[in-house]
Amino acid sequence: MSNDDCTIRVEEVHKRFGSLEVLKGVSVSVTRGEVIVVMGPSGSGKTTLIRCMNLLEEPDSGTVSVCGRVISCGPGCKGRERAREIREIRTRAAMVFQQFNLFPHMTALENIIEGPLSVRGLRRPDAIALGERLLARVGLAEKRDEHPARLSGGQKQRVAIARALAMEPEVILFDEPTSALDPELHLEVLQVIRELADEGMTMVVVTHEVQFAREAADRVLFMDDGHILEEAPPADFFANPRHARARTFLRLVAHTSEPLEHAEEPPLPLHTG
Repeated sequence: MSNDDCTIRVEEVHKRFGSLEVLKGVSVSVTRGEVIVVMGPSGSGKTTLIRCMNLLEEPDSGTVSVCGRVISCGPGCKGRERAREIREIRTRAAMVFQQFNLFPHMTALENIIEGPLSVRGLRRPDAIALGERLLARVGLAEKRDEHPARLSGGQKQRVAIARALAMEPEVILFDEPTSALDPELHLEVLQVIRELADEGMTMVVVTHEVQFAREAADRVLFMDDGHILEEAPPADFFANPRHARARTFLRLVAHTSEPLEHAEEPPLPLHTG
């Protein structure tokens, strides 16, 4: 894979919170236009990994490369130039959070245009025009002047996606985008994400949505205990997971009665620490 094709690369990334080591030397590359789904039990390091991808969490060691910008991490990696590069990386790798993180005092449109105005330096008329186009794109043109308190969970998440798109990122990182939604609201958000995938947006999606992963992912990464244990195309991962932990996990989240082929070892207990 050439550097031009690689949107994100993390190499030997370690991350610790106090005495708990959450990432234990994780390495992964994301190719331009790829949709990567990250799955695994609670506490496996999924969210920490994608937060490290755009330096919302700084790794304790390793390197993170986003769109050709390489950031070395560890003691002594500080400085004004590095801080500037991290800010630029965050504009190129936008994040959509579980809990939406919208500004409650701003309307849907104001939430979307805040970044283009304050970070990208767009003129207000241009930012408003962009915000209105993006609201229409996610099916919320009529909610332009509504505050988050008057939006459903699915509508809030679609506004959050439009806000991420307003920064014109090269990759979007989704942290369990449907986990805070009622089941009937999942589809409206997943449909927007599927449309982005069809348009060629590079995405890394932490989710337990098996059907979405089957349909939209180019690769599935399975994590547990701070490691990537398995990496495969979705057809291979869901039909024949190689690792016992992956087989156990899928039996629980997919609620499938179909036998998994070639189970060479008994499943291990699923811990959720």
